[in-house]
Amino acid sequence: MNELITSYNNYILKLSKGCLVISELLREEKYVQALENIANFSEGINWIIQVRKELKNEIGIFQLNLKEIEGFLNEINEGLEIQDYVLVADLFEYELAEYFKNPALIEG
Repeated sequence: MNELITSYNNYILKLSKGCLVISELLREEKYVQALENIANFSEGINWIIQVRKELKNEIGIFQLNLKEIEGFLNEINEGLEIQDYVLVADLFEYELAEYFKNPALIEG
């Protein structure tokens, strides 16, 4: 349990910086790298959701608003579908990076 909590905390602390990297890659038109990072980001968010489900009964309520994160992901998908990389870069820089800037960590 403690190892999972440590992994969660370490990962969530890196998300804001990762969002900024994605934004920079998109703005520099390095789309292949950006899309790989977006795929990794999505996998990471799925992992966070799974950890949240596993630990919810053990720890209680999490501070992350999954509906809000889901909304961000939907907006990203819509932007990618229409290849509006400026919109996607803005979402990562101004929405997601800010959202994960000071995340609530799990104490355990």
